[in-house]
Amino acid sequence: MIAKKNLPACPVATTVGIIGSKWKLLIIRDILTDPKRFGELRKSLAGISQKVLTDSLRAMERDGILTRTVYPEVPPRVEYALSELGETMRPIIIAMEDWGREYNAAMAKE
Repeated sequence: MIAKKNLPACPVATTVGIIGSKWKLLIIRDILTDPKRFGELRKSLAGISQKVLTDSLRAMERDGILTRTVYPEVPPRVEYALSELGETMRPIIIAMEDWGREYNAAMAKE
């Protein structure tokens, strides 16, 4: 998590700092429906590199947005899911989806 002394004074800046990248938002979008494995996320996020996906997942886990569950199987299975804190972002992502849908519809009319 971001140290309290490093949090921006502006709450919007805090939110953008935690989920402001294109990839983080799309990862959250994909995990909204159900937990996902690394490979599932990589396939659904066309253009993301393995390093960027790994770094983004680690950062969101560190920030308390995602949980990482390792299952004791051979080969090991790892799933990523929204944490309790991450679930509080659901209305934000849904509002962004609704706005994007309305914007696309308005642009299609022009």
